Amino acid sequence: MLNLIGLVGALLCLLLGWQFPWSKTPLIMGLCYGLASLGVSVMMRAGQVSFGHALYAAIGAYTVAFLTRAYPALDGMVLLIGALLVSGVAGAVVGVFMVRYRGIFFGMLNLALSMVVFAMLGKMYNISGGTDGLRMERPELLGIRFDRADFESSLLVLVVVCVVFMVWLVQRYFKSAAGEALAGIKSNETRLEYLGLSARLILWQAYVLSAVLVGLSGAMFAMVQGLVTPDIGSWFRSGEYVFIAVLGGSGHAMGAFLGAAVFETVKLFAAAYMTGIWQMLLGLTLIVVIILAPDGIVGLMRRKASNPHKENT
Repeated sequence: MLNLIGLVGALLCLLLGWQFPWSKTPLIMGLCYGLASLGVSVMMRAGQVSFGHALYAAIGAYTVAFLTRAYPALDGMVLLIGALLVSGVAGAVVGVFMVRYRGIFFGMLNLALSMVVFAMLGKMYNISGGTDGLRMERPELLGIRFDRADFESSLLVLVVVCVVFMVWLVQRYFKSAAGEALAGIKSNETRLEYLGLSARLILWQAYVLSAVLVGLSGAMFAMVQGLVTPDIGSWFRSGEYVFIAVLGGSGHAMGAFLGAAVFETVKLFAAAYMTGIWQMLLGLTLIVVIILAPDGIVGLMRRKASNPHKENT
């Protein structure tokens, strides 16, 4: 059912973007939030919550900005591949140290590292542009130079395709032996070690995948905004990713995007009609979901789907 919802949601995004041109940028931003939250959900699968994963969004975004400014003729697809590679390498290096820790130590160490990088980006004016950030020219996509409207349309299609592929990939990973072992870290890490599996290696692999997902979202943020600032790597952005991941649930790869859909809808509604207290409305939404669905929206949907079978038995 969740796979069907995902396909319908992807088609709906394309239809909305075609019918209402003003919605293309919010749709792209919402999908990028979902993609980043999917990266956080991968770590939550192992019971580890990172409060600093926006670091990899910043790495992906600044990689795109640096490459664009150094090589203006680079195609947008090359920029995305470059962001994926740099984010993956950064995640592989940082992950070697992070996977030694669990629980609050894991979360806070990620937060500390992200805040160090955030502060550096804000101070290195000659390299990062400081708090003003870096502006970048609109790149070509597949060798074609688009105007602003067509570029947004093409980017929306690209983001939707990437999201569908990543959801499929992550869900297959969750169902694989490595994914099941990752979930085993949350339930009984000692048992994994007795079975001859390295919990650190399994968590490291998941950490690299998580970094790549968040880095890809940051690269797409940069391309749609045309401006990269240190705020993309702030602790507040990391908190939003965790918020969405908890809201949607980590039981299925679609959970991050269901959470992002609710998050963006509530935020847009609150910003339009409840400007002064939109944070309170988001907080109340999360409280209601945690009380009614501790496993997130995905857990609630699965429970509803399984109830008829329980009643028949």
